[in-house]
Amino acid sequence: MKINSITDTITNAIFSPLKSWAEHSPGNWNILIGSGFVLLVVGLILTFVFIKKMGKADERTNQIALKGSLCTLYVLIFCDLLFPKEYMWQIFFLFKYSIAFFASAIYLAIRYKKDFLN
Repeated sequence: MKINSITDTITNAIFSPLKSWAEHSPGNWNILIGSGFVLLVVGLILTFVFIKKMGKADERTNQIALKGSLCTLYVLIFCDLLFPKEYMWQIFFLFKYSIAFFASAIYLAIRYKKDFLN
């Protein structure tokens, strides 16, 4: 008898319907991949834009950029714990990085508004 941990049970409850929906038709699979790439590109562009808007690197902007990178790392670790590794791992790999870059962009946008627009 296989004993599942709580995280495996939660992960299967969340992502099993997504797996069945994605495998239902090739169109659903393509929607999932397309939305992942769009999120990845938007996250990368926003992160790049806010880093460039902060200006040249100095003590203050380096700290902000490093904390943005730390935010990215935290999201990557959290997604590694949450996403399943048995099925659709390529799709979840794409979404993991798109969510991480998007979270970094949100952090940089908040810090930019707080520090540079006041």
